[in-house]
Amino acid sequence: MLPAEDTRPPALLPYTALPAERIGMHPPTELPANVRLGTVHLAVANLARSLGFYQHVVGFQLLRQLPATEDQAAVAELGVADSSQVVVRLQEQLGARPVPRRGRLGIYHLAVLLPTRAYLGRFLRHVRALGVHVGASDHLYSEATYVVDPDGFTIEVYRDRPRSEWLVTAEGEIQSALEPLDEVGLRQAAGNTPWQGLPAGTTIGHLHFYTGSLAQAAAFYHQALGFDIETWSLPGALFVGAGGYHHHLGLNVWAAGSPAATTADARMLRWELWLPDAATRDAAAARLQAAGYPVGLTPEGPIATDPWGIRLLLCAEAQP
Repeated sequence: MLPAEDTRPPALLPYTALPAERIGMHPPTELPANVRLGTVHLAVANLARSLGFYQHVVGFQLLRQLPATEDQAAVAELGVADSSQVVVRLQEQLGARPVPRRGRLGIYHLAVLLPTRAYLGRFLRHVRALGVHVGASDHLYSEATYVVDPDGFTIEVYRDRPRSEWLVTAEGEIQSALEPLDEVGLRQAAGNTPWQGLPAGTTIGHLHFYTGSLAQAAAFYHQALGFDIETWSLPGALFVGAGGYHHHLGLNVWAAGSPAATTADARMLRWELWLPDAATRDAAAARLQAAGYPVGLTPEGPIATDPWGIRLLLCAEAQP
């Protein structure tokens, strides 16, 4: 969703209506409910600067850092408490241009999902104490805060309400909103426990992309890849997910007309979608390839590219 300073879609970007068969009527789900988002790979202009932000502001733990070599840029892998899972991988690209506000198609924000409301209250108190500018909004199904990193990437830190509290229309659309955040209630939920970084159980809950066309975005992420459209009535945006989740991906046209991110820009290098087994992974890759999208084979798995150069690595969970 949108941070506080962007609480309304741009007035000059009208909603791109999709054909009725693509919204409000849910086809058989192609992706299983137990998909998850894996590592988000970002190119940043200054690794030390970014590490300061991701560790001290957001609360990631440094798992591994590798210096630059002749063949490889300097990288840092970040995770959360009690886990070796890499959540964000930062790759240094000296001189990379910062992301202008609504100025590049590609990543809009990555969203860090906390396990409880108390942790969100502690995070909010922490960033307020640092004097960091914080966006905030209540989306009905979640409560969310937003900070912007040194390269211009927005980081959402949020918590979900229980699914029993989500509002769903008779047509099956999960309702969202841009309401003021209950900061008083969050601070009360936080108690006196200090913020000690991202806790165990924190994950990448969703990603949100600037795209050039909702119809083309739906064709790639819904019709070919297999996410369901969960919310479609917010002007200029679609929210898609699997297993009834409010959204694993946000897709919008709020930066329509801007160029796609290039190799000269700070940008998302790729994101990972983890599927329960190799057969499900390969079926998703086959659907994308059959629909005409580029799919390359790598030792890590198939990599697909959407119409705006956003690269998706399809992964399979290890089998017992």
